[in-house]
Formats: sequence, structure tokens, C-alpha cells
Amino acid sequence: MTLTISDLPRDLKKKIFSRIPLRYVRALRLTCKEWETLIKSRSLKIDEEESQMVALMDYNLCLMSKSFNGGDPSTEIKGKLTCFDEQVKVSMLFHCEGLLLCILKDDNTKVVVWNPYLGQRRFIQVRFSHIPGGWDQFSYALGYYKNNNMMKSFKLLRFFDYFYTSNDFVFYEIYDFDSGLWKTLDVTPYWRIRFFDDIGVSLKGNTYWCAKERKPEWNADPFIIVDHIICFDFTSERFGPLLPLPFRAMKESLVTLSCVREEKLAALFCRDVVVEVWITTTIESDKVSWSKFLTFGVGDCPMIYSCTGSFFIDEVNKVAVIFGQPLKRDKVFIIGEAGQVRDVDLGEPAHQDSWLYVCPYVPSLVQIKQPPGCKRRRQSSSENRRYKRNMMRLVELEKYHIAMEPKRGDKTI
Repeated sequence: MTLTISDLPRDLKKKIFSRIPLRYVRALRLTCKEWETLIKSRSLKIDEEESQMVALMDYNLCLMSKSFNGGDPSTEIKGKLTCFDEQVKVSMLFHCEGLLLCILKDDNTKVVVWNPYLGQRRFIQVRFSHIPGGWDQFSYALGYYKNNNMMKSFKLLRFFDYFYTSNDFVFYEIYDFDSGLWKTLDVTPYWRIRFFDDIGVSLKGNTYWCAKERKPEWNADPFIIVDHIICFDFTSERFGPLLPLPFRAMKESLVTLSCVREEKLAALFCRDVVVEVWITTTIESDKVSWSKFLTFGVGDCPMIYSCTGSFFIDEVNKVAVIFGQPLKRDKVFIIGEAGQVRDVDLGEPAHQDSWLYVCPYVPSLVQIKQPPGCKRRRQSSSENRRYKRNMMRLVELEKYHIAMEPKRGDKTI
């Protein structure tokens, strides 16, 4: 008699399923109801020696691991994550509580929220998809609040902040997963977020960005020197005050945020061949305090200055892992406590305009609520009026872009 996996004791089957690599989970869940139940109930504890990351590389999503075996840090690409057809490209990636928000490169009519662990996804239709000036300047954030049953209810923030004219144009809206409706937010920003560094960091349901006080005389310069962070609170649907960073940044310095075990924020600051890493000791939407965690000297590796967007730290081994694209190649820089730097070349991307971005990933059993069925709610009349007013302003912005474009036949000197 041949023994099959179905004949094994349930406890043994649980141990087997707990070791299944993430990329195979979706296929196994579809095998039978018993396997689906076992996979959903499996332990989500991640080995402290190895943790997982999701990387956006060459418009594809990949599963990566970083390990510190014996204190020797390393990274490895495990393989591609499959949520879409092979032809679908992802231009931006956001992470919150095990859910991934994917912005599609060639389809600006919708976004996708995906739980790779459970294989669930939800397509969200945006209210308008026209891109002023032909350049996608929308920013996004995924977060949640706890409802009356203390369950997590997710929301999607989408905003457009155009600050290159004398009359700024801002449009902030939020999508509620429960109602399936968009709502225009009344926001008058007194801050600026760098357009090339606007991927926020999710922490405890809220999202944080590097930012600076808004001043009209700086509107023409997109390369602002950030000296604060700012938080969007998904419970109150409001931005908090500007919160100070613990260092003084300069124009050529690298400043970026990350999260630590989904409990704290970390800020990386690189200047004058020195890398500083600070960790929050207190972090709320309206207050913050910092403690210096590490200081590295990286004088022999100037390419670190060209990194943007992604870094991680290991508190136990005192190691920083920084991702970047110096010389048009995807690279990982691993910096030890003594300042030793090791770089790992991930290769040259096929698409030179693609961006390397990496976020930590912990498998999650969070269910993605699907859109309401036949009893779908409608937008209120007041919301429709607010939306139409913004669309009229958007038309005026588009006319401005057209007027600023060189006329056909004009020669560029």
C-alpha cells in the first residue's frame, strides 16, 4: 500500500505545510479544501536567521531573502511572484500588513491590492486616469483603521500635488474597502514630499513620508532637502504635524525611511562618507523621538550615495542593507558595524527606466474584502460636486501644460 500525504497525521502535515516556500502556496491551496485549511492555519513565525522581502525589479515582483547565518549577512533572489499575466508590468509597490499595493505600468485605470500568501487580490478602479502633462505624478498609500469589532478595515489614499506653478493644484482622495467608494479629502498641504521619493512607509496602519515645510519660493525645485517626516492617519483621515528628523540634511545627502519589525521607524542618513541610522523610541502620528542606532564610515564606497528608496537593518547583528542602482545596475550594499562594505551585483535591468524597490514581507492571513455586490452604494451628491470641481481645475492645469509646450516648428537651441 502506497502512503500518501493525506494518510499522515494532521500534526505532521501541519509541520510539512509550515515549510512550504511562499511562491508555491497559492497552487497548493487550490488542490483541496483540507490543504487550504492547513495552509491558512500554519504558523507564520519567520526564522530569525532569515527574513523575506518583496523586490520590484525590472517591473517584476520577486521574492528575496536576507539571512545573517553566523553573523555573515547575505541576500538571495528566490524567484518571481506571480499575480498577473507575464506581460503585466508593475511600476510602483507599497506594503502594509502583508498586503501589496501594485501600481500597473501600462494601465492607469486601476490598481491592485494583493495578498501573496492567501492568493487573494482586488482590483480597484480609479475615478480618473488622465495624467496631466503625460507624467504620472500620483502618490499612493495603503493603511487601515480598527472598526467597532476591532477588525482592520483597509483604505487606499491617492493624491496629486502639483507645485510647479504659482497656483498649486492638489487633489487628495481616499478609497474605503468596506463601502467601495471614493471620497475627496479637504487637504491644504503645508508640507512637500519629494516626487521621486514618495513611497511612504507603513507602520501600525499609518503611512510616513520624508517631507519639508512648504514655501512658495521652493516650488521650482523638486530636489528639496527634507528635514521632517509626516504621517497620514487612516483613522482620522488627516495628516499630522511635521515631525523633525534627528539630523541636519544637505542637498547631496541621502535620506530615506524604513520600518523595523513593523514596530518602529528607521531613518538612514548618508553624508560626508558617513552613514547614520536612527530608530524611533516613540512614534505616533503627532509625536516622535529618536535614538542613534549605528554610525558607519563608507569612504571606500561612494556609490552608496546613488541609492534611493530601500534599506533594512538588523538590530541583533548591527548590519545595514541598502539597495540602489549605481551605474544603471541593481545592487545591494551590506554594511557591517565596523564599516566594512560588501556589494552584491543583481545584474543590469532590461528596462533602464525601471526602479529597484524592496520592502520587508511577513506572510499575513489578512483577508482582502471584496467589493460590494448588487447593493453597491452610490456617491453622495455633495461628493459628486467636490469631484467635479477638482476635474475642472485639472482641465485648467492641462491647458497650462499645453500652453507651456514648444509650438511645432520651434527649434530648440
